[in-house]
Amino acid sequence: MTTEHARGPAAKVAIVTGGSRGLGRSTVLNLASRGVSSIFTYRANRTEAEKVVSLVEAEGQRAVALPLDTGRAETFGVFAGRAGEALAKLGAARFDYLVNNAGISHHAPFGQVTMEELDNLYNVHFKGVFFLTQRLLPLINDGGRIVNISSGLTRITFPGSAAYGSMKGAVEVLTRYLALELGPRRIAVNTVAPGAIATDFSGGMVRDNPEMNKRVAQSTALGRAGLPDDIGPMIAALLSDDNRWVNAQRIEVSGGMRI
Repeated sequence: MTTEHARGPAAKVAIVTGGSRGLGRSTVLNLASRGVSSIFTYRANRTEAEKVVSLVEAEGQRAVALPLDTGRAETFGVFAGRAGEALAKLGAARFDYLVNNAGISHHAPFGQVTMEELDNLYNVHFKGVFFLTQRLLPLINDGGRIVNISSGLTRITFPGSAAYGSMKGAVEVLTRYLALELGPRRIAVNTVAPGAIATDFSGGMVRDNPEMNKRVAQSTALGRAGLPDDIGPMIAALLSDDNRWVNAQRIEVSGGMRI
């Protein structure tokens, strides 16, 4: 089942995983404000995906929402086929930007992490990013750009985040290898590492817990926790031609957290 609204052809198209909420939603909407249409994924909440499609349409751009569980790499071939069909609906043969944003949270002391939990994190945060990018390579334009979403937790240690932070660290290493190997196609690949952001991620831990929000604000140079719209515009800007020479970089967007 897909969700899409069609309007005249767009010059650029992005694929954004996890685009129905949080940072992904902000990214899709900020790309739309810059004239970029999107194919974005959602895991289960079709209603929220429909809302994002409508907001993109209000910006004069187009969006197609496709369901995808990024932890199930065996489904990526089917997804790539559906993405190709979605591109045709948008009047494009290929897409320009890939944002690997979809993720799951995890908090547990190192000694209590189970094999199943670690496998789930691996499947979504590393295996999913690795093989979805691989599967979509034939569809991305030469000269395109890829952004992999990491976390401030690869630089900052926080109790209970060993498993999650380690998987994001693997994504950062993968980013550099992709930048090297995709260089002949002029595809730039970078990592964006958000700090603590007030979303529903981790059960709304930063957004809904006043004490946690206060702790984040006190450890951040700019004096508050981050918001989704602190991140989406930055990603949209990084994907623009203004930043065409930025490649193989980890860019932390945290307001100066724990510096």
